[in-house]
Amino acid sequence: MKIHNSFRLGLFGGLGVIVAIAIGAAIGSLATVLTYVGASLFLALGIDPLVSFLAKHGWPRWLAIVTVLVALLGALVGLVFAIIPIVIAQVSTGIKSMQGVINSITKGQFWSDVQHNYPWLNVPAVEKQFNDFVNSLNVGSIGGGIVSTGLGIASAVGGVVIVFILTLYFVASLGSIKRGLYQLVPASRRPGFIDIAEQISESVGKYVMGQGALGLVNGILSFIFLQLVFPIFGIKPEYAVLLAVIALIGSLIPLVGTISASTVIVLLVWAFNGTPDVFWVAGYYLVYMGVEAYIISPRIMKQAVQVPGVVVVIAALAGGTLLGVLGALVAIPVAAAILLIIKQVVIPRQNAL
Repeated sequence: MKIHNSFRLGLFGGLGVIVAIAIGAAIGSLATVLTYVGASLFLALGIDPLVSFLAKHGWPRWLAIVTVLVALLGALVGLVFAIIPIVIAQVSTGIKSMQGVINSITKGQFWSDVQHNYPWLNVPAVEKQFNDFVNSLNVGSIGGGIVSTGLGIASAVGGVVIVFILTLYFVASLGSIKRGLYQLVPASRRPGFIDIAEQISESVGKYVMGQGALGLVNGILSFIFLQLVFPIFGIKPEYAVLLAVIALIGSLIPLVGTISASTVIVLLVWAFNGTPDVFWVAGYYLVYMGVEAYIISPRIMKQAVQVPGVVVVIAALAGGTLLGVLGALVAIPVAAAILLIIKQVVIPRQNAL
């Protein structure tokens, strides 16, 4: 009998392990879908305060939703059209330069110049190695790389479209989703659960709006200084609109976003303009980062989430490691929600014991 019970226990334990592995594999397969859903819900919670604000001022909710989403979509399209001409111009310039290099190589002028400038170099041997390398290139693999790149771009565009559609549905049905979730909680605990859930929802919405405000401030100030202020002093950074867009997008990422975007902008100015323009731009972003850290960010975010600095750093690092940029964005409001639950649920229970 003991052997039979042990066998049955092992059998059920093995089946439980198999089921757990199957669930983990299913979650891994649905990782992209879950990312889309999480991003859409996160954006919906951030958009909802704007929709509620318009609804409180007499707008029909459906009209408020459409207005906010159309405004956001228009801003996204504007950013894309600000970047596309610059990308096309740079690609066209690169293709023309490459064509000139290829023509000089095929006509032999390039190797003559190399032999003239570097007489100690065995140019015929280098030329032979280069030709062998070119002949060994697999056209099929190059074409496959181009196709995979195109598919990656198409997948990214499709992901943006899916997130936008899901965000539209979540914003439109956010109230009914909350009510359905609240019905799953026992009636005796429902008021407390609703209170905490609404506080979390409000903090997430304020956090998203705060990050968006930081991005707008950085983008607008970058455009003003790069496009309007610096040219007065004879400093004309190339592609000021693109650099302002990079600054805006960077500030949407907590902690490291602003410094990363500023570093990229300084490097681009160094590549396009050189010195001394790069020193002026670098000086501006050093000043801006200090102003943002000590003045702008505390004023914007003080009403959004109340999280200690060390928790912010740990949460952002952990979220970024697990889910990339999306994890870094979601980590801080999640940490705020956990701290809220500990403060209003766990600690009172411990005090009551």
